[in-house]
Amino acid sequence: MTIPKNLREVVLDTETTGLSHANGDRIVDIACVELINHIPTGSTYQVYINPEREMQRDAVAISGITDEFLVGKPLFHEIVDDFLGFVQDSILVIHNAKFDIGFLNNELAHLDKPQFSMKNTVDTLEMARKKFPGSPASLDALCKRFEIDTSARTKHGALIDCFLLAEVYINLLGGRQSDLSFHNDNAAAGSTSGGLKRTKTTRARRYFALSENEKASHEEFLKTIHNPIWKQ
Repeated sequence: MTIPKNLREVVLDTETTGLSHANGDRIVDIACVELINHIPTGSTYQVYINPEREMQRDAVAISGITDEFLVGKPLFHEIVDDFLGFVQDSILVIHNAKFDIGFLNNELAHLDKPQFSMKNTVDTLEMARKKFPGSPASLDALCKRFEIDTSARTKHGALIDCFLLAEVYINLLGGRQSDLSFHNDNAAAGSTSGGLKRTKTTRARRYFALSENEKASHEEFLKTIHNPIWKQ
């Protein structure tokens, strides 16, 4: 697998007041997890946002985020520059990308900010449907398929969902082992290092002879074992 040098991706998730930005629903939680060459770096971004409207009951049940919790949180226009500064021009990895991109672009449109393009996103929902046609492709179902621990997830918080999605994405790509099997394309990677290639080697068998002192020490040690199984 060829991986461009220092490929930066951002796993992204949002929580919202409801399901339709066309009906006035807004973002209340944004989270991002940075990947370099498909590996989480530990760099994250997360912020709660005052949507200036009430949470829908179903949304509260899913995320646990209440109107009372959002009082005093910053408005979207107050966090937008920090958010865009973290994302930069990186590829966005999103589960059901049309939903999150639709909400983000709705917020950005109100501020006359450049909008995100679907061409710069990886939709893990579509990846999963192509890889496992006919099978459930929700984040929960994929975590179960790949045996990813979800015990810390009692509600759908954006940041914890990003961490889970990062693991799902890595598994959809073939798992962590794929990163240990780089087949380097110098022109694509911009490197002359030759890359790393995982190979199987066979070592010559080695023999170890014990000295007389080592044999004597071993015999003395055996005498200290009470009722050894080999004498029963």
